[in-house]
Amino acid sequence: MTRLIDGKAISAQIKEELKEQVEAMRADGQSVCLAVIQVGDDPASSIYVRNKKKACAYIGIQSLSYELKETTTQEELLELVEKLNHDKNVHGILVQLPLPSHIDEDAIVKAIIPEKDVDGFHPESVGRMVIGEDGFESCTPAGVIQLLKRSGIEIAGKECVVVGRSNNVGKPMGLLLLRENGTVTIAHSKTKNLKDVTKRADILIVAMGKPKYITSEYIKDGAVVIDVGMHRNSENKLCGDVDFEDVKDKVSAITPVPGGVGPMTIAMLMCNCVKAASK
Repeated sequence: MTRLIDGKAISAQIKEELKEQVEAMRADGQSVCLAVIQVGDDPASSIYVRNKKKACAYIGIQSLSYELKETTTQEELLELVEKLNHDKNVHGILVQLPLPSHIDEDAIVKAIIPEKDVDGFHPESVGRMVIGEDGFESCTPAGVIQLLKRSGIEIAGKECVVVGRSNNVGKPMGLLLLRENGTVTIAHSKTKNLKDVTKRADILIVAMGKPKYITSEYIKDGAVVIDVGMHRNSENKLCGDVDFEDVKDKVSAITPVPGGVGPMTIAMLMCNCVKAASK
């Protein structure tokens, strides 16, 4: 019997835990504040930002919203980030990506001080994760780890394959699985015989950005499959990188799209905000 890994339920559990923690902090006079910056009005970004604000409101985190015009210059954005860096009442800074093409995303990510880098994208945050020091972890990979742990899925000693090598998901995902004592392979667009690699996986995590690419031919019987992808199909319905209908009877557990990894990304962002305020 295939088990559905319910990201909505697990993220709700995490939010309840955070809500209690924030209430206790406020009783001690400690607030939690997240500044969210959006440049332009990309529809997908607007949905993400709205969901982040809703999560903040539920948990008790104050959110400051900066909705900037598409024509905002890089210098103007850097000035705002610098102002928020020095604001002691702001604990976390999130600049919603992607940014307009005239702005260097890398420069903006590096401008946020590591102490407020709740996205976990700053080179110092990444470096801390690599060497196992305490810091902010990239939210989506951290959410996947929580999905597995809270679903009672053992990582230690398992053959773990990550398909995708992005800086935000694939690479940190491999590092976090390694931290949990998984045996990790990262596959990507240049990997030869991809099916042979993915069929070794006890835990297969797919973040390749290709809708319904992974079919049952890529999967070992009884594997756990985590689908990080998010796309719109020809009927405008959400789907992932994995062909859910084709693989569901072959796996032991799988995340749906939507309702799997997506809610966990926001939950882990909230965790990072509370952590930033607690330091």
